[in-house]
Amino acid sequence: MRLRLATFNLENLGGREGEAGLAERIAVLRPQLLRLDADILCLQEIHGARPAGGGPRRLLALEALLDGTPYARFERASTRSPGEHGSEGWVADIHNLVVLSRFPVRSVRELRHERVPPLPFRLSTARPEPVEVLARFERPALLLEVELPGGRPLHLVNLHLKAPLASFVPGQKLGPFAWASVAGWAEGYFLAATQRAAQALEVRLALDALFDAEPEAHVAVAGDLNAEDRETPLRLLCAETADTGNGELAPRSLVPTCRSLPEERRFTAIHHGRRLTLDHILLSRPLLAFFRGLEVHNETLDDELAPSERVERATESYHAPVVASFAFP
Repeated sequence: MRLRLATFNLENLGGREGEAGLAERIAVLRPQLLRLDADILCLQEIHGARPAGGGPRRLLALEALLDGTPYARFERASTRSPGEHGSEGWVADIHNLVVLSRFPVRSVRELRHERVPPLPFRLSTARPEPVEVLARFERPALLLEVELPGGRPLHLVNLHLKAPLASFVPGQKLGPFAWASVAGWAEGYFLAATQRAAQALEVRLALDALFDAEPEAHVAVAGDLNAEDRETPLRLLCAETADTGNGELAPRSLVPTCRSLPEERRFTAIHHGRRLTLDHILLSRPLLAFFRGLEVHNETLDDELAPSERVERATESYHAPVVASFAFP
């Protein structure tokens, strides 16, 4: 049996583009989704909206994008609104995580501060005076169990970690990306890095509990991790033997599939001309046995700073989709 598992950050799909702008984005994004030919597709940054006639907030832009494609018939799981309507099936207004699966989805749950509580932090550079904050995750992780043919379970995590942009510090911002002081920016950046690492830790702790119950689990972590191989979030998630110093723990490690690509093809984003690998598919050792190859569709990728410099109506995502292929007996 062949399986293709993909991840793609669609970058604020359903945001402020309006109906005409959405049609322009669909014309660009739909061929990219079809090219992936995915059996399981993890998506990030999907906005929700209420229908014109009222009713629960839905993933209207995504529904329009998938219309007429094989993905429209896939099973769908998404994060829910953190507000009072979440229990009624409403999605969040921004940055939902979505998984589309050709195969049955047996369980879905969100992971948000179950194992790592919100972090208390004192912003000493806040103005007019320091303030105490609780650093919370911007969005949960989405954990699923997918039943592959033959009854084989795949434990899948769709994850979008916090971007490496400084968190807000009261009284220290001059504009969206301009700071009043180096100290304010540095403290905000430190807080963002801490939040990113803390959520990676929470997912790693959840995975360790899974390996306690199922040592040979087939696990995949896919998404926009906003970190490169061997940066702190990846090191926490992967838990390689070189870090733990214990060979007996190797079966619990995850393997970044990006290492299977030559360096000249190994990038999913471009920032100020620098090629970065921010979008990943990480595999457990038992699942790695069936891994056959990785594709990064980055041929049309532009520098993510282009919208502010020269693109009047950007339609593409500034993340490249990634797809891993597997062959099971």
